[in-house]
Amino acid sequence: MLRSFVAILLVVLAAAGTGAAYWHFVMVPAQEQQQAGRGPGGRGGGMAVPVEAALVSVAPAENTVTAVGTLLANESVTLRPEVAGRIVDLDFEEGGRVAEGQQLVRLDSSVERAELAQAEARLALARSNFGRARELRSRSSGTQRALDEAEAERRTAEAELELARARLAKRTIEAPFDGRAGLRRISVGEFVSAGTELVDLVQIDPLKVDFRVPEIFLASLRTGQLIELGLDSFRDEVFKGKVAALDPLVDERGRAVIVRARLDNPDERLRPGLFARVTLSLAERAEALWIPEEAIVPQGGRTFVFRLDTGEDGKSTVARLTEVVLGKRQPGRVEIVTGLDAGERVVTAGVLKIRDGAAVSVVPAGGEEPAAGPSAGGAGLAATGVQRG
Repeated sequence: MLRSFVAILLVVLAAAGTGAAYWHFVMVPAQEQQQAGRGPGGRGGGMAVPVEAALVSVAPAENTVTAVGTLLANESVTLRPEVAGRIVDLDFEEGGRVAEGQQLVRLDSSVERAELAQAEARLALARSNFGRARELRSRSSGTQRALDEAEAERRTAEAELELARARLAKRTIEAPFDGRAGLRRISVGEFVSAGTELVDLVQIDPLKVDFRVPEIFLASLRTGQLIELGLDSFRDEVFKGKVAALDPLVDERGRAVIVRARLDNPDERLRPGLFARVTLSLAERAEALWIPEEAIVPQGGRTFVFRLDTGEDGKSTVARLTEVVLGKRQPGRVEIVTGLDAGERVVTAGVLKIRDGAAVSVVPAGGEEPAAGPSAGGAGLAATGVQRG
């Protein structure tokens, strides 16, 4: 019985000692820190806490979407002959510039030239016969049938001449547009059949870039919107272009819209086939509100800032915990959609030392007091460091 009583007494004494220790080492320091954090605008009348602050600035904000794409030639074709024949001339340099209409490849055309000469002679005879028949008919010395037959022969000869010219033209392959010739796949003297690949011709100024945008952005897509491209081959440069066309169909497998943009390439440094990271500008807000990202105080899934306000005495400065809604993010700053107005100030350093309604003293960046005059809410404060949080 005595042993049980002693055990119970020891448990009670241990619990009392634990409670006393918690009050002395935890509760009392917390209350002292809370009282110290209250300035003239608070309820404790303590010293103001030095903090750094920044203005809510106004600057444009863009809604953007990122995607990956591939650079494409503005025009691209593989030249092939329509007829078989032996190559007798190549009039271009591999990788060199070619002009529209320039002769690039010529096949042997001796037979076609002979056929053209024969057709020209037949046409000359047919025209002469038609002229005589018409003259005889005008003097009533010839029949209408003879005149009709002569006219038919003339028209037939003209058609045969056009056919001979067309056959001769197919022995020469010309550039359909300005561009650059690729690497040739044939040599002079080689016999090629119809459809044989001879050489590629590409136009790389301007260039096209195709990329896919999720269908949720369809209502915001317009031709003429600006894009920026980042390329692994030119890491320190940003290239700009404009949306030229939208695919009228939505890819039902990927639920995306194919967008085609064009960008100038006057020096022809960029080449088709390069991988591109595309940033598409959907819309721009001219007067968006921005604050430094270090001013953000997340709490329980919500976002707050400490907004500077005037204390109850009309002279001191206090920090008001204010909930905000965030928008776009940029390096070092974040857009505020709601919760703040332009020109207001928010705490950017020292947020871990203050609470809602705490008196603060704004110091310059770096944690030093201004050289002349006491700061608001902190008269007589000595230079002190600011804890960033």
